[in-house]
Amino acid sequence: MPTVKFDDYLEKRFQDPELRSNFEAESLRLESAVALLKAREDAGLTQRELAKRVDVPQSTIARIERGNNTSVDTLSKIANALGKKLKVEFVNM
Repeated sequence: MPTVKFDDYLEKRFQDPELRSNFEAESLRLESAVALLKAREDAGLTQRELAKRVDVPQSTIARIERGNNTSVDTLSKIANALGKKLKVEFVNM
């Protein structure tokens, strides 16, 4: 079986617009999850401590950190609780 470079494999698979769209949506959720996790850990807070500051259940923080969707309103509250500003940006693909 010949060796295939992963980038070549992805490029071929991304010719399917639905697969590309799903992949990009999942990537965005994971980027958000990693950003929240990093910001929380940089602040030295546990999920429970952050949840208390935001006035949401700890499970909400855990859910977001697992990559589940959430509202901009919730993300804004979390940013405020961390002493940060939420920035939403549209960029070229």
